[in-house]
Amino acid sequence: MSSDEPTRVLSVEQVVKRFGDTTVLDHVDLHVDEHDVVVLIGASGSGKSTLLRCVNLLETVDDGVIRLDGEDITDPRVDADAVRRRIGVVFQAFNLFPHMTVLDNITLAPRIVHGTPKARAEEEAMTLLRRVGLADKATAYPDRLSGGQQQRAAIVRALAYRPRLLLLDEITSALDPELVGDVLTLVRELKTQGMTILMATHEMGFARQAADRVCFLDGGRLLEQGPPEQVLGDPEQPRTRQFLARVLAAGRL
Repeated sequence: MSSDEPTRVLSVEQVVKRFGDTTVLDHVDLHVDEHDVVVLIGASGSGKSTLLRCVNLLETVDDGVIRLDGEDITDPRVDADAVRRRIGVVFQAFNLFPHMTVLDNITLAPRIVHGTPKARAEEEAMTLLRRVGLADKATAYPDRLSGGQQQRAAIVRALAYRPRLLLLDEITSALDPELVGDVLTLVRELKTQGMTILMATHEMGFARQAADRVCFLDGGRLLEQGPPEQVLGDPEQPRTRQFLARVLAAGRL
């Protein structure tokens, strides 16, 4: 690889995933380069969340290969926990531990998994919380936070891993509309700071503004991918055009 070529962080190569007789991912190929934001779009049930779960080894692929920094992480001999320590994940459900404060939620993995001393873990967590405007909520419990605040805390928890790759799965779908903007603004800031992100979203405006590449999944197949101006503005595939027309009619484009 020449010095001016981007560093490939994630490669998904001909990945197939079945649940019983249903093929949920059908020979999917995509890649994410360092510092890029790649956005998955498609109707519910198109395979977006399953793809993210396969990347994080929460699901086992039936065929194909997934590589993280060139390493085949779908090899059954791979230490899945070691792989997950390199990947931050935020789901649509906030998944914060309700019996722990925000600060304890964020420092748990760095202390237990990475062996970071408590004082340093808390100092780094507070730095992240200040970045997202939640420093005053550090000692609060999750049920005292709004949905948007909980989701921002969940993102901070994922960032505390110092992940090589950040996976975001429909992180605004459970939020009230007025809170969506705050969370997406945070993702935009992460992009400007160089974070490598693969995310599924229904927010087409965000995809248009922030994505380096948009991938359209339909029935488990990756039908179209390219720059957002091409995929969202002048799609080649009829199914992509039909999907975007429905999105436009729903007022989400």
